[in-house]
Amino acid sequence: MKKVINLSVIALAVSLGAGCATNSDVENLQSQVNGVDVSVKQASADAASAQTQAAAAEAAANRATQSSQEANSKLDKKFKRSMRK
Repeated sequence: MKKVINLSVIALAVSLGAGCATNSDVENLQSQVNGVDVSVKQASADAASAQTQAAAAEAAANRATQSSQEANSKLDKKFKRSMRK
């Protein structure tokens, strides 16, 4: 996304340097750059949210694994006790 912004800025500079850009062209390009900037910020926010959700899911999976291991350990102990009797 940064490449798009950089390319837009370069295109704006070239257009102004060539002298063939009208005010409406510059305004249109600035509008596009602003739109890209908003998209980049939204994508960044979405990525941060996804990362937070992934961390929460990993923590839940770890808790489930631990509970499962504890339950298996208890069942093994009970089975061994029943075999001794």
